Amino acid sequence: MSVKTAAPRAWQRMLSGRRLDLLNPSPLDIEIEDIAHGLARVARWNGQTTGPHAFSVAQHCVLVEALLTRFRPRMERRWRLAALLHDAPEYVIGDMISPFKAALGLDYKAFEHRLEAAIHIRFGLPARLPQWVERLIKRADRASAFLEATQLAGFSHSEAARIFGYPRGLKGAGAARFLNLEPWPPDRAKAEMIRRCQHLR
Repeated sequence: MSVKTAAPRAWQRMLSGRRLDLLNPSPLDIEIEDIAHGLARVARWNGQTTGPHAFSVAQHCVLVEALLTRFRPRMERRWRLAALLHDAPEYVIGDMISPFKAALGLDYKAFEHRLEAAIHIRFGLPARLPQWVERLIKRADRASAFLEATQLAGFSHSEAARIFGYPRGLKGAGAARFLNLEPWPPDRAKAEMIRRCQHLR
């Protein structure tokens, strides 16, 4: 006689009351308040940064959108929104450092892409971004990583440049705000991410 066991729970309840099915995520169960709340409490660099607060993924997302706008001032709002949301899946799966993602392999990436597609659809973006947009977001992402690494995570400029590349386009007027990073407390990081999302939609 076989014993039936309940299928393991594959959804997460959010503070908004939404229940997000992790295996088949629906855009209808995704809210910016949940994303920003979660990301404001996820630490970049596994928390290995200086300062009284962790440098959160939410703050990183705000920084990447600001860098993208500096690199391409006339970028359409929807692509700037895509930059703001580029790490949004991490509100569910956390911020895994790149070497660990590589070790997990393709199954992890497939899961991440499903969740990313649902998030994009929720916010009026194509499930898959155009390659030229992905390249620009990646440029801003790597520039952000360089700044975070050298200012907060203890990397030398030469080491960070070797890993992330040296960011171009951060000289001249207005560059100073990117060159003095200070980790925000979670409530501010959450509020700033929500504010930017509302502005760009």
